Order: sequence, then structure tokens, then C-alpha cells
Amino acid sequence: MIETNQLTKRYGRFTAVDGVSFRVEPGQVLGFLGPNGAGKSTTMKMIAGFLAPTSGSAKVCGFDVAESPIEARRALGYLPEGAPSYGEMTVLGFLRFIADVRGLDGTRRAARIDDVVGRLQLSGVLHQSIDTLSKGFRRRVGLAQAILHDPAVLILDEPTDGLDPNQKHEVRNLIQSMAKERTIVISTHILEEVNAVCTRAIVIARGKLLADATPAELEARSRYHGAVSLTAPEPAAIKEALSRVEGVSSVEIDPQDGRLTVFPKAGQKIYPRVEALLREQKIEISELQLERGRLDEVFRSITSAAMQERAA
Repeated sequence: MIETNQLTKRYGRFTAVDGVSFRVEPGQVLGFLGPNGAGKSTTMKMIAGFLAPTSGSAKVCGFDVAESPIEARRALGYLPEGAPSYGEMTVLGFLRFIADVRGLDGTRRAARIDDVVGRLQLSGVLHQSIDTLSKGFRRRVGLAQAILHDPAVLILDEPTDGLDPNQKHEVRNLIQSMAKERTIVISTHILEEVNAVCTRAIVIARGKLLADATPAELEARSRYHGAVSLTAPEPAAIKEALSRVEGVSSVEIDPQDGRLTVFPKAGQKIYPRVEALLREQKIEISELQLERGRLDEVFRSITSAAMQERAA
């Protein structure tokens, strides 16, 4: 559904995107992760046909975005960073304009407008000019125009930017419901977004693709993967006992809240052993948890290494 091959964008001597290649299959929600300035938005713009690549290629539903731009754009819904629109238009006027541009007419035109207005909860602001809307509502209008023609592929650049927690939850549910029928790429720097909606994640930094895996596979690269965390009244008193458990490599106490984290040696599953020790010694605990791994730690590790390499 989406395929890039050595996609590259240069501005003079500066390389914003450096030979990025990946494929996204039907039904996948791909999280495109990276720090600010990593090249995420530039890559999105090239796939959407908004920017011409310096070299390499991008295809949407088999159509090269440079050689067959109209066919590629017909198959694509695009929410750019900042959700630009025409501020003097009302929400309804803007959606009708987009419907005309997309070639929708008759009953299908009316049905599609009604559908996106309902999905994005825009009925209360239909007759307001877009300039008068909050940032969250402008974001919702931007998402509405992206899905108005019911495209097979969606490119969403920071889709929940500016939304409150309830609105974020609603948009994530919408993305999950749409993912069953289409391919979606989400550019974001919000790591919780990846766990919430993505089936796969790519990490990019300094314009280079550094990792491509499922969220679970990325979490497995964390030092916290398979660790056991717990909260006890006197953490220092039980730290030594926990460190002697078979398969444990180290035990750390968080200086802020006193939470204990028990780290396993490579390949060891220590949760049952830690639980058995606590039960045998009748140690009172208020919380016991098996860690899946921490995406933020993996993200920092991957991107920091790239930045250090570039600096060297």
C-alpha cells in the first residue's frame, strides 16, 4: 500500500531524509517516530506528493507519487502538520469544498460529509469559521478532510496534537476502527501513541531509519524487559534478599518514590522466583508488576546513539 525506496531529500548541503526505505502492508498502523527535526514530516510530505524527493521513490497503492501523482493522491488521505485550512470558511463550507475537490457528488457526497461530521463530533461547530475554533477542533476538522473521500491509505502527521485526553482517546479509537480497512501511517513523537494504536513502529533520527519493529519487539530491547518492580514499606531492608534470588542481576531503588526494580540476567524469567521469596518471607507489598519494557528508554538509546555518531 505504501512503499519507499531510498527516499532522500536534500536542501543544499543539508540532508533532511537520507535513503529511507520501507513498506507498509494493508491493515497495518505504522508509527513513524523520531525527535524534532528527525525528518518525519519531510518523509510524510514526499509520500503525499507535497514535496518532490531529491532522489529515490515513493509509491501509494502501486502508483509512483512523481510519475502518477493524481492516481496516488486519489488513494491517499493526508493530515499535514498543523492541519492548515482556509480560516475564513465555515467548517461545513470547508468540508463541502474538499468534497468538490475530491469529486464527490450526489448522495455519496452528503453521506460522506455526514459520516465525518459524526465521527469527529463536529456538528456543534459546523457553521463557525475555522479561525474561531480551538486548536483541538481545528485538528479534528483537518482529520475530517483527510478521511472524507474514504481513502485506502492515510498519512497522519501528529493527529492528536493539541487535543485534550478525552479527544485523544476518541481519535485513537477512530484510527483503530479505520485500520481494519486501510493502511495508516502516523508520524508522532508521543510514545504512548505507539502502544495505543500502532502495530509496527519505525524510528528515524537525523534523516536515517534506525529501527523497524513491532512495539513489543522494541520494548524487548529495553533493560526493563522482564524486570519486576514492586513497592514495599522498607525497600532497603529487602533489597539484599532480592539480589540473592536466582537469575537476578541487580536491584535498584528509585530515590524519589522508593520503588524497587529487580533486573534479570539475560534470558532469565525471575517473576515467579521474586513472588515466591516475598511469599516465603511474608514481606508486605502494595504493588508487584512484571515490566514489559519501556519504549522511552529504547527511543532515547537508539536516537542518542545516532546523534553521537553524527557528531563524531
